Amino acid sequence: MTERNVMGEPLVECGSDPLTGFYRTGRCETGPEDLGSHTICVVATQEFLEHQRATGNDLVTPRPEWLFPGLRPGDRWCVVAARWLQSHQAGRAAPVILAATHERVLDIVPFDVLATYAADVPDDPGSLIDGG
Repeated sequence: MTERNVMGEPLVECGSDPLTGFYRTGRCETGPEDLGSHTICVVATQEFLEHQRATGNDLVTPRPEWLFPGLRPGDRWCVVAARWLQSHQAGRAAPVILAATHERVLDIVPFDVLATYAADVPDDPGSLIDGG
């Protein structure tokens, strides 16, 4: 079965450098072992990383035993839905890649909230330019 994103389309890769996902597949796939629901694909920002660290979720320090390299601003990473929601409520949420965010996140975060942080770029970036 194909896993789906929050828009009902096939889930796309979130990031491969560093390799993300609970299963380290590059995708925000989830399953019974993923108790935290690592389903939101974000583009890490300094503000988000600092907020996560302040709330006890250190995403900066490498943890080789978990194949976790530590994040820097600009990295794409599958984060725990409830942790991202905490940052949203504090005004510190990171941008979200909707096409790479698993549909199961909708059990925790409403789509309209996610959409306000969308950082997806269309297949044709020229469409973002007037007259393009």
